[in-house]
Amino acid sequence: MKRILVVGAGLSTACLINYLLEKSEEHNWQVIVADLDINMAEKRIKKHKNGKAIFFDVFNDEQRAKEVSKADIVVSMLPARFHYLIVKSCLRFRKNMVTASYISPELKALHEEAKEKGILILNEIGLDPGLDHMSAMHIIDIIKDKGGEIHSFKSSTGGLVAPKYDNNPWNYKFTWNPRNVILAGQGVAQYIDFGMYKHIPYHKLFTRIRRIHFDSVGEFEVYPNRDSLKYRGIYGLDDVPTMIRGTIRKPGFSKTWNLLVQLGLTDDTFIVENSENLTNRDFVNTFLKYHKTRTVEEKLALYLGIDDDSFDMYKLRWLGLFERKKIGLKNATPAKILQQILEEKLSLDEGDKDMIVMQHEFVYKYDNENTKKITSSLVVEGRDDIHTAMAMTVGLPLGIATKLILQERIPLTGVEIPISKLIYEPVLEELKRYDIKFIDKEEDYNL
Repeated sequence: MKRILVVGAGLSTACLINYLLEKSEEHNWQVIVADLDINMAEKRIKKHKNGKAIFFDVFNDEQRAKEVSKADIVVSMLPARFHYLIVKSCLRFRKNMVTASYISPELKALHEEAKEKGILILNEIGLDPGLDHMSAMHIIDIIKDKGGEIHSFKSSTGGLVAPKYDNNPWNYKFTWNPRNVILAGQGVAQYIDFGMYKHIPYHKLFTRIRRIHFDSVGEFEVYPNRDSLKYRGIYGLDDVPTMIRGTIRKPGFSKTWNLLVQLGLTDDTFIVENSENLTNRDFVNTFLKYHKTRTVEEKLALYLGIDDDSFDMYKLRWLGLFERKKIGLKNATPAKILQQILEEKLSLDEGDKDMIVMQHEFVYKYDNENTKKITSSLVVEGRDDIHTAMAMTVGLPLGIATKLILQERIPLTGVEIPISKLIYEPVLEELKRYDIKFIDKEEDYNL
């Protein structure tokens, strides 16, 4: 019986562990779920006969060595900063490892050692990163194999609430880590567009949106991700004139979110003095100029250059920013306070379902032919509060890759991401059985 060690039993692991347990009888696996919270680990295995829950402390060197040495493969679902500890143990005992996280510089530096040890450390095999890599490379390789030249590649992904449950003025609910949403885009976004390098500072990011359309779910807007340029090398498109990656939201979101940015509420670099005793209204007022007679609402509208009766102002009121409700958070940054306020309003309600949308646009040309465009679109709706669209699109690629490695169907070693046909072809094919599939539309295109 082969042993799969899954380290971490958080929300993102539900579909992954379900998949591994469902396949365990057919493939003679034991699935060990290891977490600091033994109760959470037990909840994930649901008393399955091939499942085992254990208490696990990643900082306990002796325990980490013991459990990794007994495993045939390790799936690390810990926060990215802890993967290095797991990887070092995997290298020591020559064990393959899979994770959904981005490759850190520390992990990348272990590539040659992993090759020497004959093991595969497969990273970025979730949704984004993961499904975006695999679906993009699938089309890129098809175009290149036929001799085509790619002139433009645009890619975007979003985690949203499913249309049926979209019932607030922001057309948005948190479907993943709220903190990541609050801090999204901070830094400088950079991409290349028609051969021109573009650098978008954070305070301008949410004003640089473009529109995209899905035949099944309508129109959306996209704001740029931080660094699109590095993906030219990753995808073998070093000379492509246009490379843009972005995040998808419903129309109107970015315009109002930008108001929060301009006000300073997304700042995570300083502590708000006396934060626990402030109200939401007091908190907003700390960012505004003193005036003897104007209300907080009037001062904010004047500062941001919006009409006090505008829909944007309504959306800010709806969030509760002007309520006299005590914050209660000690030593909190503006971003943490904003997160608390937004979680009360933008969290999924009981029974809500989420939705993942992803779209790639390729503009390319074959010799002596018209320029073509392929639009490749994915829409996935969650099934329930466990099988959310986010959990499925993160967990299922991880589970399928784990299976393929155990079956010795991925003959790769080193620290890798899923851009090889050896990985993306079988993973994308199996995902179709779970109704996770891209719809491709090709048409003539005028540059």
